[in-house]
Amino acid sequence: MRLFYWLYEQRLQRQVRDGPVPDHVGIILDGNRRFARRRGYSELRLAYELGAEKLDDVLAWCIDLKVRAVTLWAFSIDNMRRPPTEVSAILTAVEKKIAALAEDALTRRQGIRFKAVGRLELLPTSTVDVLRQAVERTTDNDALTVTIAIAYGGREEIIDAVRNLIRSQCRRGRDLDAILDELSPGAIDEWLYTAGLPDLDLIIRTSGEIRLSGFLLWQSARSELYFSDVNWPEFRKLDFLRAIRAFQRRRRRFGK
Repeated sequence: MRLFYWLYEQRLQRQVRDGPVPDHVGIILDGNRRFARRRGYSELRLAYELGAEKLDDVLAWCIDLKVRAVTLWAFSIDNMRRPPTEVSAILTAVEKKIAALAEDALTRRQGIRFKAVGRLELLPTSTVDVLRQAVERTTDNDALTVTIAIAYGGREEIIDAVRNLIRSQCRRGRDLDAILDELSPGAIDEWLYTAGLPDLDLIIRTSGEIRLSGFLLWQSARSELYFSDVNWPEFRKLDFLRAIRAFQRRRRRFGK
């Protein structure tokens, strides 16, 4: 069976290398709890740790295909309503993995840069410190931008963008009517968490759920969507390549 998967993976690899590769991929990391239940884990912590380790593979796949940016939804604002032990398990797994990657010499050699977006003020100090250190240590890298969406909500991002845009204009002495008259999608783009990144081409969600749940609501207006039945800790390279192949087979006309 492993030989079959390897051969299939090699075939997919050859196929996708001949087509266009998305500049920016978003991934909703879903299915950790389903994975834990199916495996009979008594502690969800084990599933979240395995899910965090999967990040190594995803970054290697993106580097190999020359994807320029990947945004990973690791933890939503809604997730904060889960039991405290589960929230702690998720954030601890994120902290350990991001800290390890930021310190790894391979991260520097591969040119991986980290960003963290969301309402970070809602997170524990330990999580914020790890994320900020990762951002600072990798700020000069430019091959692949890895954005960790944490304490993130799509509606909250749009609210923050509009609020900050209006606030910045008011500080420049502009009156409200003038600000509203000039309000445009391009103006809002500049204040989104993802400002400066390539347009979001492809969103992948694992676990079989067929919805975005608020992920990058503004940026996903023209994105291609791909839903995988595989739970996040079991996400394989062939699953990633299938998503890329599906992207390549779609005609992106942008309304034309």
